[in-house]
Amino acid sequence: MAKKTIEDIQVSGKKVLVRCDFNVPLNENRTITDENRIQGALPTIRYLMEQGARIILCSHLGRPKDGFDMKFSMRPVAERLTQLLGTDVRLAEDVIGPSARKLALELGDGDVMMLENVRFHPEEEKNDPEFSKKLAAMAEIYVNDAFGTAHRAHSSTEGVAQFLTPAVAGYLIGKELSIMGKALEDPARPFVAILGGAKVSDKIAVINNLLEKVDTLLIGGGMSYTFLKANGGEIGQSLLEADKVELAKELLQKAKNQNVALMLPVDNVAGNSFSNDAVRITVDSMTIPDGYQGMDIGPKTGEIFCKEIEKAGTVIWNGPMGVFEFENFARGTREIARAMAKCNGVTIIGGGDSAAAVEQMGFADQMTHVSTGGGASLEFLEGKTLPGVAALDDK
Repeated sequence: MAKKTIEDIQVSGKKVLVRCDFNVPLNENRTITDENRIQGALPTIRYLMEQGARIILCSHLGRPKDGFDMKFSMRPVAERLTQLLGTDVRLAEDVIGPSARKLALELGDGDVMMLENVRFHPEEEKNDPEFSKKLAAMAEIYVNDAFGTAHRAHSSTEGVAQFLTPAVAGYLIGKELSIMGKALEDPARPFVAILGGAKVSDKIAVINNLLEKVDTLLIGGGMSYTFLKANGGEIGQSLLEADKVELAKELLQKAKNQNVALMLPVDNVAGNSFSNDAVRITVDSMTIPDGYQGMDIGPKTGEIFCKEIEKAGTVIWNGPMGVFEFENFARGTREIARAMAKCNGVTIIGGGDSAAAVEQMGFADQMTHVSTGGGASLEFLEGKTLPGVAALDDK
């Protein structure tokens, strides 16, 4: 995972194409409602500005279907960056057309421009070599700082690196690789992983990979009910992937063979409907009554899980413990977040819903690292090679 970063190369006076993840949420007035991803890119952009690079930013935004659609324009991002960086971030009217090429030629040292949404070209997602080549032709150096899209082999994340050298990581990807990479390769022990979320099927590869590495695996959320069923439990109307019960049995056996403590909830908070106002009961995990579905881990489980987290040297968490969007079923997820905030070890939130949960609950700044990539961090935890990272130069 040792990849070159922006600090390993000379950028002064050079045109640098920087792939960022500016896929930010916008409201109906085209106002950015969450600028975390923009804030995450600032250290890399500021460093390049200070070093006198000529910076060409590119990103996708949303899922435009038919070419240019101003609803998906990068303009709100360029305007916000202009405010945050204190310099005019000029937005090209196209991606590889005359406007982009002209602005790139006019860049001075420390100047910043932005290309229009790279997904306005269907060739982007097809990783079309001709498109990659035209994108690369505007610059002399490639920097990838978009961990959130590093698991996709697209033109702006992987293709351009075939035509531009050096191709290096920005601070955001550098941090993801060093912190998550170290946790998976050489963790401080005990190494505890917490997995939640709705489906076992989404996490099979992650569980398989982590069972080779962790000392303790805590499983909660919707996926836990398939494991409880595999152990012979009655789970009422709880979420069940019936076709994955046998697999759950195999994973439980694998944990035993690997000497990993795989812990399931001992009690659950169940509701008689999928709503915040459901009638709530706290029940033994093995006997959830008919007409009720498990919606959160129970208080005893919370206590047991938190004890494991407190003594951990490294903790990775991916997936909430229950339906945290409903305040009445958010307690388990909140307890896990609080325990991680108090833990003296390395604490990593693996993107997606868990990142949203710790952010919303106010614990994000107390974690060692909150990953910026949902799908990318999941594939990283699965032990997969991420195309956007593999394409970068090795140290």
